Amino acid sequence: MVWREKSNYVIQTVSNALDILDQFYTGVDEIGVTELSKKLKLHKNNVFRLLATLEARGYIEQNKATENYRLGSKCLQLGQTYLRQIGFLQQARSTLKELAKGTKESAFVTLRRGMEIVPLDFIEPENPVRVVSFLGVALPVHCTASGKVHLAFESEAELKERLPESLARYTDSTIVDRSELLKQLKGISEGGYAVDLAEFFPEVSCVAVPVRDYARNLVGTLAVAGPSQRLKQDKIEKEIAPAIVKAGSELSKRLGYQE
Repeated sequence: MVWREKSNYVIQTVSNALDILDQFYTGVDEIGVTELSKKLKLHKNNVFRLLATLEARGYIEQNKATENYRLGSKCLQLGQTYLRQIGFLQQARSTLKELAKGTKESAFVTLRRGMEIVPLDFIEPENPVRVVSFLGVALPVHCTASGKVHLAFESEAELKERLPESLARYTDSTIVDRSELLKQLKGISEGGYAVDLAEFFPEVSCVAVPVRDYARNLVGTLAVAGPSQRLKQDKIEKEIAPAIVKAGSELSKRLGYQE
């Protein structure tokens, strides 16, 4: 495969739509089609179609009185999400270091992206035999501890819509029976932590807990991963789970969560 500069893959229509949003960086509250057409050097027809698309998705809204356009509520939601994520990662760093040191296992935090879980920060312990960083790797939700945490706190309607009837198998330990997984999810919501015993990575076990913010939103997960030969069920229940539940609770409190 021939690799090219990312600029070669830019879609001009998408770029033009983002140029419209950029016009509001200067502090302008509202702007009309004619002015946008002049500034972007685009035909009015094109500008109107771009605005209509952005308006349909909630990124732009029209002031009916002036017929000018302003930023929509979706922009605010994105900004708030970004701020939550940045705050989450900043606050999580010290927790990860303490957790990796205390458990002598790898510690990481994740965010959810659709039906995937993405690790965004990862600390390896000073242990010759350890799980090495898989930062940025997209993980499935149904067979990872972090993914199960997110599923466990969804409504029945959300699970019915998002969780497919057929679950992919990654290892011999992967739960592929949907009803069995749903039973496990109920236990997770009651117990406060999730476990996967070599269900995605062979010979790697993991424990994860939810992390919430001041608005009680589930902003991500805190997790510990180690070799399955070391992270057996007994050790998880007696040592790892209590440590990570406590760490997750403290991290959530720093993000403003009140139980």
